[in-house]
Amino acid sequence: MSFDIPWGEAVGIVGRNGAGKSTLLKLLTRVAAPTRGVIDLGGRVGSLLEVGTGFHPELTGRENIYLNGSLLGMGRKEIKRRFDDIVQFSGVERFLDTQVKRYSSGMYVRLAFSVAAHLETEILAIDEVLAVGDAEFQAKSLAMMRDVARSGRTVLYVSHQAQTVTTLCTSAMFLERGQLSYYGSVDGALERYRSTFEKFQTEQRDAANRPGTGALRLSRAAVVDQSQDPADDTVIEFDVEANPELIGKYFVSCHVNDVNGNVVVQCDSRLTGTWFDPSEPQRGSLRIRSLWFRPGRYTVDLFVCQAGILDSWEAADAFDVLPASPYPEFTSDEAMQHGVVLADFDYEVNG
Repeated sequence: MSFDIPWGEAVGIVGRNGAGKSTLLKLLTRVAAPTRGVIDLGGRVGSLLEVGTGFHPELTGRENIYLNGSLLGMGRKEIKRRFDDIVQFSGVERFLDTQVKRYSSGMYVRLAFSVAAHLETEILAIDEVLAVGDAEFQAKSLAMMRDVARSGRTVLYVSHQAQTVTTLCTSAMFLERGQLSYYGSVDGALERYRSTFEKFQTEQRDAANRPGTGALRLSRAAVVDQSQDPADDTVIEFDVEANPELIGKYFVSCHVNDVNGNVVVQCDSRLTGTWFDPSEPQRGSLRIRSLWFRPGRYTVDLFVCQAGILDSWEAADAFDVLPASPYPEFTSDEAMQHGVVLADFDYEVNG
Protein backbone atom coordinates (compact mmCIF):
# COMPACT_ATOMS: atom_id res chain seq x y z
CA MET A 1 0.00 0.00 0.00
CA SER A 2 1.06 3.57 -0.62
CA PHE A 3 -0.36 6.79 0.84
CA ASP A 4 0.53 10.29 2.07
CA ILE A 5 -0.98 11.84 5.20
CA PRO A 6 -0.78 15.65 5.37
CA TRP A 7 0.07 17.55 8.55
CA GLY A 8 -2.79 18.11 10.96
CA GLU A 9 -4.97 15.35 9.54
CA ALA A 10 -6.96 13.06 11.86
CA VAL A 11 -7.10 9.76 9.97
CA GLY A 12 -9.36 6.87 10.96
CA ILE A 13 -8.19 3.38 10.01
CA VAL A 14 -11.14 1.00 9.68
CA GLY A 15 -11.62 -2.57 8.55
CA ARG A 16 -12.70 -5.96 9.83
CA ASN A 17 -10.68 -8.14 12.18
CA GLY A 18 -7.51 -9.36 10.48
CA ALA A 19 -7.53 -6.60 7.84
CA GLY A 20 -4.14 -5.31 9.04
CA LYS A 21 -5.16 -2.17 10.96
CA SER A 22 -3.06 -2.79 14.07
CA THR A 23 -0.16 -4.12 12.00
CA LEU A 24 -0.15 -0.93 9.93
CA LEU A 25 -0.07 1.20 13.08
CA LYS A 26 2.84 -0.84 14.47
CA LEU A 27 4.77 -0.25 11.25
CA LEU A 28 4.05 3.48 11.26
CA THR A 29 5.18 3.79 14.90
CA ARG A 30 8.34 1.69 14.33
CA VAL A 31 7.24 -1.04 16.74
CA ALA A 32 7.69 -3.43 13.82
CA ALA A 33 9.70 -3.11 10.62
CA PRO A 34 8.25 -3.57 7.12
CA THR A 35 9.58 -6.47 5.04
CA ARG A 36 10.05 -4.02 2.18
CA GLY A 37 9.22 -0.45 1.28
CA VAL A 38 9.86 2.93 2.91
CA ILE A 39 8.04 4.78 5.71
CA ASP A 40 8.91 8.48 5.96
CA LEU A 41 7.74 10.15 9.17
CA GLY A 42 8.19 13.87 9.70
CA GLY A 43 8.42 14.19 13.46
CA ARG A 44 8.25 12.37 16.76
CA VAL A 45 5.55 9.75 17.22
CA GLY A 46 3.59 9.21 20.42
CA SER A 47 1.67 5.95 20.44
CA LEU A 48 -0.76 3.93 22.50
CA LEU A 49 -1.10 0.56 20.78
CA GLU A 50 -2.00 -1.73 23.68
CA VAL A 51 -2.61 -1.27 27.38
CA GLY A 52 0.80 -0.77 28.93
CA THR A 53 2.84 -0.40 25.75
CA GLY A 54 6.03 1.46 26.69
CA PHE A 55 5.50 1.11 30.46
CA HIS A 56 7.70 -0.93 32.78
CA PRO A 57 5.54 -2.86 35.29
CA GLU A 58 8.12 -2.64 38.11
CA LEU A 59 8.32 1.17 37.95
CA THR A 60 5.87 3.59 39.53
CA GLY A 61 3.44 5.74 37.58
CA ARG A 62 5.70 8.76 38.17
CA GLU A 63 8.79 6.93 36.90
CA ASN A 64 6.95 5.61 33.86
CA ILE A 65 5.90 9.11 32.82
CA TYR A 66 9.58 10.10 32.64
CA LEU A 67 10.57 6.79 31.03
CA ASN A 68 7.90 7.08 28.34
CA GLY A 69 8.84 10.67 27.60
CA SER A 70 12.50 9.75 27.31
CA LEU A 71 11.67 6.95 24.86
CA LEU A 72 9.86 9.56 22.75
CA GLY A 73 13.06 11.62 22.66
CA MET A 74 12.06 14.32 25.16
CA GLY A 75 14.22 15.98 27.75
CA ARG A 76 13.51 15.98 31.48
CA LYS A 77 12.57 19.68 31.50
CA GLU A 78 10.07 19.18 28.71
CA ILE A 79 8.43 16.25 30.53
CA LYS A 80 8.39 18.13 33.84
CA ARG A 81 6.59 21.06 32.22
CA ARG A 82 3.72 18.77 31.19
CA PHE A 83 3.82 16.51 34.26
CA ASP A 84 0.99 18.10 36.28
CA ASP A 85 -1.36 18.13 33.27
CA ILE A 86 -0.65 14.44 32.60
CA VAL A 87 -1.40 13.44 36.19
CA GLN A 88 -4.54 15.56 36.48
CA PHE A 89 -6.01 14.21 33.23
CA SER A 90 -5.27 10.58 34.12
CA GLY A 91 -6.90 10.80 37.57
CA VAL A 92 -4.32 8.50 39.21
CA GLU A 93 -2.79 11.10 41.58
CA ARG A 94 -3.24 8.89 44.64
CA PHE A 95 -1.38 5.99 43.01
CA LEU A 96 1.40 7.94 41.32
CA ASP A 97 4.10 6.32 43.47
CA THR A 98 2.66 2.79 43.16
CA GLN A 99 4.17 0.25 40.78
CA VAL A 100 2.03 0.18 37.65
CA LYS A 101 1.83 -3.63 37.77
CA ARG A 102 -0.64 -3.07 40.62
CA TYR A 103 -2.85 -0.78 38.51
CA SER A 104 -6.18 -1.93 37.16
CA SER A 105 -6.44 -2.00 33.36
CA GLY A 106 -8.52 1.17 33.52
CA MET A 107 -5.88 3.06 35.55
CA TYR A 108 -3.15 1.74 33.27
CA VAL A 109 -4.79 2.95 30.09
CA ARG A 110 -5.79 6.32 31.57
CA LEU A 111 -2.20 7.09 32.49
CA ALA A 112 -0.79 5.69 29.24
CA PHE A 113 -3.23 7.71 27.15
CA SER A 114 -2.56 10.85 29.16
CA VAL A 115 1.20 10.52 28.61
CA ALA A 116 0.80 9.89 24.87
CA ALA A 117 -1.63 12.79 24.39
CA HIS A 118 0.14 15.43 26.52
CA LEU A 119 3.75 14.92 25.52
CA GLU A 120 4.38 17.11 22.51
CA THR A 121 4.90 14.70 19.67
CA GLU A 122 4.01 15.69 16.12
CA ILE A 123 2.16 12.44 15.44
CA LEU A 124 -0.21 10.60 17.82
CA ALA A 125 -1.11 6.99 16.98
CA ILE A 126 -3.87 5.25 18.94
CA ASP A 127 -5.20 1.70 18.57
CA GLU A 128 -8.72 1.16 19.98
CA VAL A 129 -7.74 2.60 23.37
CA LEU A 130 -11.23 3.91 24.06
CA ALA A 131 -12.51 0.36 24.36
CA VAL A 132 -11.03 0.46 27.88
CA GLY A 133 -12.21 2.94 30.48
CA ASP A 134 -15.52 4.35 31.63
CA ALA A 135 -17.83 6.61 29.63
CA GLU A 136 -16.52 9.78 31.30
CA PHE A 137 -12.90 8.92 30.42
CA GLN A 138 -13.89 8.04 26.85
CA ALA A 139 -15.57 11.43 26.44
CA LYS A 140 -12.50 13.21 27.87
CA SER A 141 -10.21 11.25 25.56
CA LEU A 142 -12.26 12.09 22.48
CA ALA A 143 -12.21 15.77 23.39
CA MET A 144 -8.45 15.59 23.96
CA MET A 145 -7.84 13.92 20.58
CA ARG A 146 -9.97 16.55 18.84
CA ASP A 147 -7.86 19.26 20.48
CA VAL A 148 -4.67 17.46 19.43
CA ALA A 149 -5.83 17.34 15.82
CA ARG A 150 -6.94 20.98 15.83
CA SER A 151 -3.54 22.04 17.16
CA GLY A 152 -1.96 20.89 13.91
CA ARG A 153 -0.65 17.53 15.10
CA THR A 154 -1.45 14.41 13.11
CA VAL A 155 -3.67 11.70 14.63
CA LEU A 156 -3.80 8.09 13.41
CA TYR A 157 -6.74 6.28 14.98
CA VAL A 158 -7.64 2.59 14.62
CA SER A 159 -11.15 1.72 15.73
CA HIS A 160 -14.02 -0.73 15.22
CA GLN A 161 -16.42 1.99 16.36
CA ALA A 162 -17.62 3.92 13.31
CA GLN A 163 -19.32 6.54 15.49
CA THR A 164 -16.00 7.45 17.12
CA VAL A 165 -14.24 7.70 13.75
CA THR A 166 -17.02 9.96 12.46
CA THR A 167 -16.76 12.20 15.53
CA LEU A 168 -12.98 12.46 15.60
CA CYS A 169 -11.54 12.03 12.12
CA THR A 170 -11.28 14.31 9.08
CA SER A 171 -10.48 11.44 6.68
CA ALA A 172 -10.31 7.65 6.80
CA MET A 173 -8.82 4.61 5.13
CA PHE A 174 -10.47 1.22 4.73
CA LEU A 175 -8.21 -1.84 4.84
CA GLU A 176 -9.21 -5.19 3.39
CA ARG A 177 -6.96 -8.27 3.74
CA GLY A 178 -3.85 -6.16 4.16
CA GLN A 179 -4.61 -3.95 1.16
CA LEU A 180 -5.58 -0.28 1.15
CA SER A 181 -9.02 -0.47 -0.45
CA TYR A 182 -10.02 3.17 0.05
CA TYR A 183 -8.51 6.41 1.37
CA GLY A 184 -10.60 9.56 1.41
CA SER A 185 -13.60 10.92 3.31
CA VAL A 186 -14.89 9.26 6.48
CA ASP A 187 -18.30 8.72 4.88
CA GLY A 188 -16.66 7.15 1.82
CA ALA A 189 -14.63 4.71 3.93
CA LEU A 190 -17.68 3.64 5.95
CA GLU A 191 -19.73 3.21 2.78
CA ARG A 192 -17.00 0.96 1.35
CA TYR A 193 -17.04 -0.99 4.62
CA ARG A 194 -20.79 -1.52 4.36
CA SER A 195 -20.71 -2.43 0.67
CA THR A 196 -18.32 -5.35 1.25
CA PHE A 197 -20.60 -7.09 3.75
CA GLU A 198 -22.30 -9.59 1.42
CA LYS A 199 -19.00 -10.73 -0.11
CA PHE A 200 -17.44 -11.04 3.35
CA GLN A 201 -20.48 -12.95 4.67
CA THR A 202 -20.22 -15.49 1.84
CA GLU A 203 -16.49 -16.03 2.47
CA GLN A 204 -17.04 -16.55 6.20
CA ARG A 205 -19.46 -19.43 5.66
CA ASP A 206 -16.39 -21.54 4.86
CA ALA A 207 -14.83 -22.28 8.26
CA ALA A 208 -11.38 -22.50 6.64
CA ASN A 209 -11.55 -18.73 5.99
CA ARG A 210 -12.36 -17.87 9.61
CA PRO A 211 -9.93 -16.96 12.42
CA GLY A 212 -9.54 -19.15 15.50
CA THR A 213 -7.61 -22.28 16.36
CA GLY A 214 -10.18 -24.49 14.64
CA ALA A 215 -10.37 -26.91 17.59
CA LEU A 216 -14.14 -26.36 17.38
CA ARG A 217 -16.20 -24.83 14.60
CA LEU A 218 -19.69 -23.44 14.31
CA SER A 219 -21.61 -25.29 11.60
CA ARG A 220 -24.78 -23.15 11.59
CA ALA A 221 -25.90 -19.73 12.76
CA ALA A 222 -29.28 -18.16 12.06
CA VAL A 223 -31.46 -15.31 13.31
CA VAL A 224 -34.92 -16.85 13.62
CA ASP A 225 -36.86 -13.72 12.54
CA GLN A 226 -35.06 -11.94 9.71
CA SER A 227 -37.50 -9.01 9.97
CA GLN A 228 -38.78 -7.84 13.34
CA ASP A 229 -40.23 -4.90 15.20
CA PRO A 230 -38.10 -2.90 17.66
CA ALA A 231 -39.74 -4.40 20.77
CA ASP A 232 -39.56 -8.03 19.58
CA ASP A 233 -37.21 -10.54 21.19
CA THR A 234 -34.22 -11.40 18.99
CA VAL A 235 -33.53 -15.14 18.85
CA ILE A 236 -30.27 -16.50 17.39
CA GLU A 237 -29.73 -20.24 16.93
CA PHE A 238 -26.36 -21.93 16.42
CA ASP A 239 -24.81 -25.39 16.10
CA VAL A 240 -21.27 -26.32 17.16
CA GLU A 241 -19.47 -29.46 15.98
CA ALA A 242 -18.03 -31.95 18.47
CA ASN A 243 -14.36 -32.52 19.33
CA PRO A 244 -14.01 -35.31 21.95
CA GLU A 245 -10.26 -34.67 22.19
CA LEU A 246 -10.76 -31.09 23.41
CA ILE A 247 -10.36 -30.82 27.18
CA GLY A 248 -12.63 -28.49 29.15
CA LYS A 249 -15.95 -26.81 28.42
CA TYR A 250 -16.29 -23.75 26.22
CA PHE A 251 -18.47 -20.63 26.12
CA VAL A 252 -20.15 -18.73 23.30
CA SER A 253 -20.18 -14.96 22.86
CA CYS A 254 -22.42 -13.07 20.44
CA HIS A 255 -22.04 -9.50 19.16
CA VAL A 256 -24.87 -7.65 17.45
CA ASN A 257 -23.56 -4.82 15.25
CA ASP A 258 -25.24 -1.92 13.49
CA VAL A 259 -24.76 -1.12 9.81
CA ASN A 260 -21.51 0.76 10.51
CA GLY A 261 -19.95 -2.09 12.49
CA ASN A 262 -20.55 -0.58 15.94
CA VAL A 263 -21.14 -3.29 18.57
CA VAL A 264 -24.61 -2.52 19.96
CA VAL A 265 -24.66 -5.37 22.47
CA GLN A 266 -22.44 -8.29 23.55
CA CYS A 267 -24.11 -11.40 24.98
CA ASP A 268 -21.56 -13.73 26.60
CA SER A 269 -22.76 -17.12 27.88
CA ARG A 270 -20.37 -16.88 30.86
CA LEU A 271 -22.56 -14.12 32.29
CA THR A 272 -25.49 -16.54 32.61
CA GLY A 273 -23.34 -19.48 33.73
CA THR A 274 -23.88 -21.36 30.45
CA TRP A 275 -21.02 -23.61 29.29
CA PHE A 276 -20.96 -26.20 26.50
CA ASP A 277 -19.46 -29.69 26.37
CA PRO A 278 -17.15 -30.28 23.36
CA SER A 279 -17.45 -34.09 23.55
CA GLU A 280 -20.71 -34.03 21.59
CA PRO A 281 -22.40 -31.70 19.06
CA GLN A 282 -24.20 -28.78 20.65
CA ARG A 283 -27.29 -26.92 19.51
CA GLY A 284 -27.87 -23.66 21.34
CA SER A 285 -29.92 -20.51 21.12
CA LEU A 286 -29.65 -16.97 22.42
CA ARG A 287 -32.72 -14.86 23.20
CA ILE A 288 -32.17 -11.11 23.61
CA ARG A 289 -35.02 -9.56 25.60
CA SER A 290 -35.91 -6.05 26.73
CA LEU A 291 -33.67 -4.38 24.15
CA TRP A 292 -35.39 -2.22 21.58
CA PHE A 293 -33.22 -2.06 18.48
CA ARG A 294 -33.62 1.06 16.39
CA PRO A 295 -34.97 0.48 12.86
CA GLY A 296 -32.20 -0.59 10.47
CA ARG A 297 -30.02 -3.54 9.50
CA TYR A 298 -27.95 -5.48 12.03
CA THR A 299 -25.32 -8.19 11.71
CA VAL A 300 -24.43 -11.00 14.11
CA ASP A 301 -20.92 -12.23 15.04
CA LEU A 302 -20.48 -15.48 16.98
CA PHE A 303 -17.36 -16.57 18.89
CA VAL A 304 -16.58 -19.98 20.40
CA CYS A 305 -13.95 -19.61 23.13
CA GLN A 306 -11.97 -21.19 25.92
CA ALA A 307 -8.81 -19.36 27.02
CA GLY A 308 -8.48 -18.30 23.37
CA ILE A 309 -10.79 -18.09 20.37
CA LEU A 310 -11.62 -21.45 18.79
CA ASP A 311 -13.89 -20.06 16.08
CA SER A 312 -14.70 -16.47 15.09
CA TRP A 313 -17.65 -16.25 12.71
CA GLU A 314 -18.18 -12.60 11.83
CA ALA A 315 -21.21 -11.72 9.70
CA ALA A 316 -22.74 -15.08 10.59
CA ASP A 317 -26.20 -13.71 9.83
CA ALA A 318 -28.14 -10.45 9.55
CA PHE A 319 -31.61 -9.15 10.34
CA ASP A 320 -33.70 -6.06 9.75
CA VAL A 321 -35.63 -4.07 12.34
CA LEU A 322 -38.70 -2.57 10.69
CA PRO A 323 -39.38 1.19 10.81
CA ALA A 324 -42.13 0.82 13.41
CA SER A 325 -42.51 2.76 16.64
CA PRO A 326 -42.93 0.79 19.87
CA TYR A 327 -44.32 3.89 21.61
CA PRO A 328 -48.03 4.65 22.18
CA GLU A 329 -47.89 8.17 20.71
CA PHE A 330 -46.89 9.31 17.22
CA THR A 331 -44.72 12.40 16.85
CA SER A 332 -41.98 13.82 14.62
CA ASP A 333 -38.93 11.71 13.69
CA GLU A 334 -36.61 13.89 15.79
CA ALA A 335 -38.11 12.35 18.95
CA MET A 336 -36.27 9.09 18.15
CA GLN A 337 -33.27 10.19 16.06
CA HIS A 338 -30.57 9.97 18.76
CA GLY A 339 -29.16 7.05 20.74
CA VAL A 340 -27.87 3.59 19.89
CA VAL A 341 -31.05 1.78 20.95
CA LEU A 342 -34.60 2.73 21.86
CA ALA A 343 -35.66 2.55 25.52
CA ASP A 344 -38.75 1.32 27.32
CA PHE A 345 -39.50 4.31 29.55
CA ASP A 346 -42.23 6.36 31.22
CA TYR A 347 -42.50 9.92 32.46
CA GLU A 348 -44.45 10.85 35.58
CA VAL A 349 -45.89 14.22 36.42
CA ASN A 350 -45.65 14.94 40.13
CA GLY A 351 -47.38 18.24 40.68
